[in-house]
Amino acid sequence: MKRISGLVIASLLAGNALAFELTSPDPEMRNGRPMSKVQEYRGFGCNGDNLSPGLEWKNPPPGTLSYAVTVYDPDAPTGSGWWHWIVYNIPASANGLPTGAVVRAALPAGAKQGRNDYGERNFGGACPPPGDKPHHYIFTVYALKVEKLNVPDDASAALIGFNIMSNRLGLAKMTTTYSR
Repeated sequence: MKRISGLVIASLLAGNALAFELTSPDPEMRNGRPMSKVQEYRGFGCNGDNLSPGLEWKNPPPGTLSYAVTVYDPDAPTGSGWWHWIVYNIPASANGLPTGAVVRAALPAGAKQGRNDYGERNFGGACPPPGDKPHHYIFTVYALKVEKLNVPDDASAALIGFNIMSNRLGLAKMTTTYSR
């Protein structure tokens, strides 16, 4: 009998070939590590490049018909955190988003962006208050059981989020940090 690693055995027992996973090909984007000025917002006193990182996902749950991606800062001094990016109706054939997807007009066909807390339909990079402790930026890809979310074009982040959570099959996260 061949020896199989504990992770593979646990995944097989759980009914998955492998776990749903989110990573980035960008060297400055590593789970638990600080982002670079490339992902810092341009505006609100910040002067970064405001470039969305590349994201890659693999091993989605069976039955995935589309994806959504969100970026959220729970440490923002608002009482409710800060939504930096909401992309939904990403086709099931996609396995990621390229670096600078919005700037390069490289979102997959049919994908839509919700309004972030900067009031834009765009990636809004990190912009924590100067001197604040490092903020956490939670990048999440959701595997959804529907091809498209049934939300109006002017839907709030909360309404889009409700529909994402109501239709999710699974999720994968990556958390980075940033401070100024």
